[in-house]
Amino acid sequence: MERVRDVRALPKAHLHLHFTGSMRPATLLELADKYGVHLPEALKGGEPPKLRATDERGWFRFQRLYDLARSCLRAPEDIQRLVREAAEEDVRDGSGWLEIQVDPTSYAPRLGGLIPALEIILDAVHTASRDTGLGIRVLVAANRMKHPLDARTLARLAVRYADRGVIGFGLSNDERRGFARDFDRAFAIARDGGLLAAPHGGELSGPASVRDCLDDLHATRVGHGVRAAEDPALLRRLAERGVTCEVCPASNVALGVYEKPEDVPLRTLYDAGVPMALGADDPLLFGSRLADQYEIVRAAHAFSDAELAELARQSVLASRAPEDVRRQLLAGVEEWLR
Repeated sequence: MERVRDVRALPKAHLHLHFTGSMRPATLLELADKYGVHLPEALKGGEPPKLRATDERGWFRFQRLYDLARSCLRAPEDIQRLVREAAEEDVRDGSGWLEIQVDPTSYAPRLGGLIPALEIILDAVHTASRDTGLGIRVLVAANRMKHPLDARTLARLAVRYADRGVIGFGLSNDERRGFARDFDRAFAIARDGGLLAAPHGGELSGPASVRDCLDDLHATRVGHGVRAAEDPALLRRLAERGVTCEVCPASNVALGVYEKPEDVPLRTLYDAGVPMALGADDPLLFGSRLADQYEIVRAAHAFSDAELAELARQSVLASRAPEDVRRQLLAGVEEWLR
């Protein structure tokens, strides 16, 4: 019988983790108490909230819970704590590289403005990376619910801090709203500044939203992208271009995109040759971190250890980690298989 290896010992990169959503539940409770923020039972019951975001009411509830959690991050020390704890969790799960996604405009009102907010976040990333040994970089994400001009401002800011730890530009929130092409200028600014393009698509909307990410935003990676499985031609295009889908199995089920883990089309994407990087998305709300995603793939889709190792390789190759870090992680993947 084949030996079952510990997925936490498998070196990997984590490319899809949202800032507030990375918070430990216990930390949220402490910060809420510190600032007198009333949390609903869904955020303080010790279990992941029941979510279903496939309709407008469900998405509104998800966003409300997320905004409540974000309102508990009010001081630089809160930001430092969040990043340090996220790094500690990633190290525990075998991650050797983390690219964390954040919209600094969400934190700017309490941290002195947009530029101070991003600088506080980047300082926290630098400190956490030094203290934990985990390589960490930042992907600045615009909110597609806001005006495209706001996205252009963020893109220019992201480029300005490319030498301070910003490596990419994203587009988050409900991809059923608005058009990707409205944000094409912001992504052009980011690409011209050397940043990778990693917009969300193909989660709450179908294959067309993934095509829009490719055609309008020239995506290097696609956040989620799982609905591409519904279009064989699109799968071939992703595979041929080597565009990585940042797949988050637990959140796909939690938000009602799929009914159960077995329904997430991981095997379809894998067999089509589409590169994938498993991500935890928002552990605070979905109740599972990075290594748990590998366990889901193993249990629900019967991926062998060799196939899990290949997913880890793909995550490393899709990252912006320096070449020496990549070599070290890839060597660790081979060692894990021995």
